[in-house]
Formats: sequence, C-alpha cells, structure tokens
Amino acid sequence: MLTLVLIVLTVGVSLWGFSDERRLNQLLFNAYAVWHRRQWYRMLSYGLIHAGWGHLIFNMLTLYFFGPVVEQSFTAAFGNGRLLFVVFYVTALAVSTTGDLLKYRNYPSYSALGASGAVSAILFAAILFAPEMGIYIFMIPIPIPGYIFAPLYLLYCVYMARRGTDNIGHSAHFWGAIYGLLFPLLCRPAIFHHFLSQLGLA
Repeated sequence: MLTLVLIVLTVGVSLWGFSDERRLNQLLFNAYAVWHRRQWYRMLSYGLIHAGWGHLIFNMLTLYFFGPVVEQSFTAAFGNGRLLFVVFYVTALAVSTTGDLLKYRNYPSYSALGASGAVSAILFAAILFAPEMGIYIFMIPIPIPGYIFAPLYLLYCVYMARRGTDNIGHSAHFWGAIYGLLFPLLCRPAIFHHFLSQLGLA
C-alpha cells in the first residue's frame, strides 16, 4: 500500500530531523532560499519533516485513515492509479506552499515544515470520492459528513490565515485542500457526476 510507504518514509525522515537541527534546517521550506538561492528541493523536502511528535502523529494518522480511500479510488478510476496517487501527493506538497513562496519570498526568516498541505489534499480528494464519509473532529464524538466538513474547513483556514495569530500554515492547508478537489477532476471530470450521485443530486 503506497500510503504506508509514504508514512514510513515521512516518519523516518522526521525522526532523522528530530536528532539534528542542522539537518532539519536543510530540509524545511524557506521561501527566501527557494526563490533567491534556487533551492527548489525545499518545495518537497519540507513535507518529510515535522516540528515534533504531535505534529507528526496528527498528519500521519490523517494520512493513514484517508490515504487508502484515495489510493483505492484512483486505482478504480484510472488505469495508472498507483502512479497517479504518488504524483498527486508529491505535487500537492509543492502546490500547497506556492502561495507562501510568493508571499514570503523576500522574508529570510519565514520557514515552514510538515506534510499538512499534502495531507489536506488527500483528505479533500477522499471527500470528493466519498462525500458522505464521516469525519471526526477532536472533542466532537459525532462524525461530520465530508460534504459538510469541507466548506467549514475551508472557511476556517481562510479565517485563521487572515488572523495570523498562530504558527500554523493555514494557507498551505487551504490550497492543499483545493488542489485535492481539482486534481482528480482535471484528470477525469466525470468524477464530479459521481460526487453528485453520492449525494443524490444526479
């Protein structure tokens, strides 16, 4: 299962980064270094490292639960579904942070790390394929249907990104989520009809 491969790879590199701050700094996303020093690898490598155990576990649990849904859906929808799943995840890492690259390219102190943008893409692709799937949120014991969770999540990301009061990349979460919807639809627009039919609208 490709999802497990991604999890093992991410956990391994994150643990490697935990033990050496110099290694961590070489891999994290730094908009200034990407833009002015042409260190483009950082657009991908930042997704393999995390700020701590909580950050890592949360992202990997989300990937563990929703990655197989997307992986299986890609396999069913596309002849080259496994390869496309890898392409989707890798490009989601780059796409989700492109907005921050443009915004912070002249700010050497701005850095980010973690797979959250790509994981958001996985989550929203799963919602596209199974919109009635229940999603649990911390402190709420009742699952929220994906088609309700999705717009609430996007609004939350926009609101928190504008506030800018925490150290979380809400912009990357937002663009990762949008990419998670667009990528499958661009590959096969008929998926939208499947989405509507799941909700009894087609």
